[in-house]
Amino acid sequence: MPLDMNTARFSFALVVVSLTSLVSACADSSLAPTSPSSVSNAENTLTSDQLAGAWNLVSIQRAGQAEQTVPSGAAYALTFADGRLSTRADCNMCGGAFKLAGETLTAGPALACTRAACPTMEFESIYTSLLSGDSTVMLSGNSLVLSSTRGVLRFSR
Repeated sequence: MPLDMNTARFSFALVVVSLTSLVSACADSSLAPTSPSSVSNAENTLTSDQLAGAWNLVSIQRAGQAEQTVPSGAAYALTFADGRLSTRADCNMCGGAFKLAGETLTAGPALACTRAACPTMEFESIYTSLLSGDSTVMLSGNSLVLSSTRGVLRFSR
């Protein structure tokens, strides 16, 4: 039985609306990745208390470059306490203020660091440049990710 043109148009429109609804529902599901800035309600706003404590650096990744894990034998950790951050960068220590506004963490404006000659100086330099300034914070369980146009830092507890 052939369909008339109006029935065909209606059927096509119904399929388009159904697919659009399905795609929209999938995008809103808890399995779909979201950026921290897409979280808008107050109960999901990140607090300094959630960041408090020590985080061990897992890897760094400069924008446009390959991810690098922490060099073997080196210790890199980030600690948040009392409105300040401190970080161990192998044989050096850095510290400074931080500010959290929504999902944006600002480290600095400047971090004061010791300047001992560590065996991992190049890695350390990249790490501290990625840490300084504004970053978007993603916190999930025992994982902390700081990302910016400069690159990505991944930490775990």
